[in-house]
Amino acid sequence: MTNRALAASLKQMLRLPVMAGPMFIASTAELVIAQCKAGIIGSMPALNPRSTAALDEDIARIAESVGGAPYAINLVAHKSNSRLEADLEVVLRRKVPIVVLALAANPDLVRTLQANGSLVFQDVVKDRHARKCAEMGVDGIIAVGAGAGGHTGDLSPFALMQEIREWWDGLLILSGCIANGRSVLAAEVLGADLAYVGSPFLASTEANTQDGFKRMVVEGTSKDIVVTNCFTGVNANFLRPSLIEHGLDPDHLAPHAGGPINIDGGGANAKAWKEIWSAGQGIGAVKRSEPAGEWLDWLARDYAAARAAIGLVD
Repeated sequence: MTNRALAASLKQMLRLPVMAGPMFIASTAELVIAQCKAGIIGSMPALNPRSTAALDEDIARIAESVGGAPYAINLVAHKSNSRLEADLEVVLRRKVPIVVLALAANPDLVRTLQANGSLVFQDVVKDRHARKCAEMGVDGIIAVGAGAGGHTGDLSPFALMQEIREWWDGLLILSGCIANGRSVLAAEVLGADLAYVGSPFLASTEANTQDGFKRMVVEGTSKDIVVTNCFTGVNANFLRPSLIEHGLDPDHLAPHAGGPINIDGGGANAKAWKEIWSAGQGIGAVKRSEPAGEWLDWLARDYAAARAAIGLVD
């Protein structure tokens, strides 16, 4: 299948040109199932279930529930992920259709997954990262722009997309602050095949997020997001109110000391992600906590309105 044929084939399977971003702790099997049933690609980090055995059970439940719809499991490929080998074995045995790799580029891992029938997508935050992944033969590139929730990039999506699209004709997905129909359409105009949407699902009823977390997302806007590398050694966006609640000054966070990146258990600081909550700059578009399917129904209407507003007719 050619690069463009893959993009077209995936889009034909979807109600919206959207893939859900896998959110550490927050994404659940129930959320993935709801996302897939609503017509997008659902996704979940392999590390979210408490054990590899639980991951196996979750993937089995997802596969049985979505009836052949595409879904993705995110594997953190960094060497500090102590579960990588065991989780990979489950992903291979269950023949997960899409695997999203993050925080490391591993050509052997890409080849192993592809030989088993999985499509392999890789997160990147720079053009040089994208080129390295293309050389490894990944099936899709996820361009993570500034403002994305969780681990984030620092480049404008305009700059990042134009640099990658100049030479990459394969499947390209854009991440960063996409939370309404106009943003999905804008991602397509910039050259993305799919929009990568994460933070709005933090407020969904299926998400493994506390009521206070959901409330912060619903009530928050871009001014409530702080970017720091102090927890894992990699830049990530966090909710300012959650930092303050735990006695931290968002304006005077100690930068990472320069040691190795550590994501095992969520990062060197155990509070990260579990008590200090992450979200992207696009949360201002999230107005309520509701089931994921209902939010996606709204997104579909908003996307159709955005297309109609500029004269695009299906």
